[in-house]
Amino acid sequence: MRTMKYVFMALAVMGSVAVCRARLSPEASRQMVVEGNSKFALALFAELRAKEGNLFFSPYSISTALAMTYAGAQGRTEAQMSKVLCFPTALRDVGRDPNKGPIALKSTERAWTKERFHSQFGAIIKDLNARGEKGNYELAVANALWAQEGYGLLNEFIKLVEENYGGGLNEVDFVKATESARKTINTWVEKKTNDKIKELIREGVLDSMTRLVLTNAVYFKGNWASQFDKEKTREEPFALSVDKTIDVEMMNHTADFNYMETEDFQALEMPYVDNELSMIVLLPSRSKAFGDFEETLKAEDLLSWLGEMRKREVIVSIPKFKMNSRFNLVSVLKSMGMVDAFSGNADFSGISGKRDLSISSVIHQAYVDVNEEGTEAAAATAVTMKLTAIGPSWTPVFRADHPFLFLIRDNHSGSILFIGRVVNPNT
Repeated sequence: MRTMKYVFMALAVMGSVAVCRARLSPEASRQMVVEGNSKFALALFAELRAKEGNLFFSPYSISTALAMTYAGAQGRTEAQMSKVLCFPTALRDVGRDPNKGPIALKSTERAWTKERFHSQFGAIIKDLNARGEKGNYELAVANALWAQEGYGLLNEFIKLVEENYGGGLNEVDFVKATESARKTINTWVEKKTNDKIKELIREGVLDSMTRLVLTNAVYFKGNWASQFDKEKTREEPFALSVDKTIDVEMMNHTADFNYMETEDFQALEMPYVDNELSMIVLLPSRSKAFGDFEETLKAEDLLSWLGEMRKREVIVSIPKFKMNSRFNLVSVLKSMGMVDAFSGNADFSGISGKRDLSISSVIHQAYVDVNEEGTEAAAATAVTMKLTAIGPSWTPVFRADHPFLFLIRDNHSGSILFIGRVVNPNT
């Protein structure tokens, strides 16, 4: 029986595949990556929303961690990953040959080279970090590789990850010092998330068969461009369901915001200082079932709504909330079609030169705190690999006193960094 190795990683994703054969500008190419990530984000949200209660994760963190893993994927493993993650490297049909009759198979061609994809993905990360360093907010994206001492990663893989993702190689000893290696990786995650993500990798996840861990961490902290007055925060009812309410701390503020509404929902954009990032809040109307609204949410609809929002004075009431979440995404990614990567059929020969690696875990953890001053959010993803086998004329009222969706978005690139659902602000 062929011996396999597993890769462990923490990440966040979203997407659908965009294809274009024409030569595109760097800006247009990066936009295609963003659109794919967004489609994957909402596709992943659709899979996770069955979980009861509040929900929060960073699709950007997941996509980034998996993108680094994807750098070493080959063959069918590569094809499945690119399709599920909505990367523009996916193969596409180019039509039948009319000279070969109606039963001729469709041929395929690759939309992008992997080198082009990683270059454009990396450019987005570098831009986020550059603006985070000079802006009046904190934003940082960090990546790292943790490999078994002497395991022998391919130089091409190491170089690609370091140049495009800033993921430096760190050697640890999973074989003889598993617990020490786990603590080292967790300490790195804690530092990169300002101590908000602790114990990302728990005891028992790593063992002597682990050969590679790929980690991503995203941290954001920003004040609202127009802050809420703490003196106006008061206990008010929040509807958990049609017949059950609880008292929550509701923040209240009236200011100019980008806003839109339909019969089914209201949308509000609350920018952070510098207006480079924003929180988008989607509030279904009381007449629309919250689950139905979640189920019909699509990336193309979201993009359309953002384009329809217009600035106007809005009376805003929204609860303070804080949440932590944790996922192992293996079963979810398998159900979405990324099957081979977790099995003995995995082909990650672009990592080590051998087909002896498969993904054993995809662990994601996220944190968010929303208050009168602004928002603090953090997330981390780890992937492990082991050896085995139109607006109204009045001043609108945006009262988020019942379940709603929200996302934190980089306005410059359009990247969705975090996405979540609040059904109970007190939990």
